[in-house]
Amino acid sequence: MTNKLFFDTDCISSFLWVNKENILFKLYPGRIVLPQEVFVELSNPSIPHIKRRVNELCLNRDITTKEILIGTDEYILFYELAILPPKGERKIGKGEAAAIALAEVYGGILASNNLKDVSKYIEKYDLDHVDTGGILVSALNTGYIDENTGNQIWSNMISKRRILPTNSFSDYLKTIK
Repeated sequence: MTNKLFFDTDCISSFLWVNKENILFKLYPGRIVLPQEVFVELSNPSIPHIKRRVNELCLNRDITTKEILIGTDEYILFYELAILPPKGERKIGKGEAAAIALAEVYGGILASNNLKDVSKYIEKYDLDHVDTGGILVSALNTGYIDENTGNQIWSNMISKRRILPTNSFSDYLKTIK
């Protein structure tokens, strides 16, 4: 599964809430994986349009899901991150933990906006990482979007209560130059 992107809920949701997941399919065709824990979180009955969209994307094979089975290396790491962390460590969310465990075991890329919870593990496991801002920068650099489109997408994400590090895509671009 090398080069797969293992998404946590917040990162994939940024694109689902504004109907821009097509950017992901252009940039990462056949490489988008939702851990089963993320799929479950996205299947929340209080947001039926997201649940329907995720089911449709799975049926169309635009995204795949990956279950973490008991007894596997990824389960051991998932359990340590989300269920019973070592003394002095705190639990992280099951979606983040599953994405980290799968990215670590399969040599994939962690797709997460939640740096507060995941940055420690990105460093610890030397994981490749991307977030919503980085994905939009890649879309800009490949010509899929222009800066104005990026600003509109960013604004729409914020209006859907997605937490992003700056007020606009243009502001984000200034932080990475």
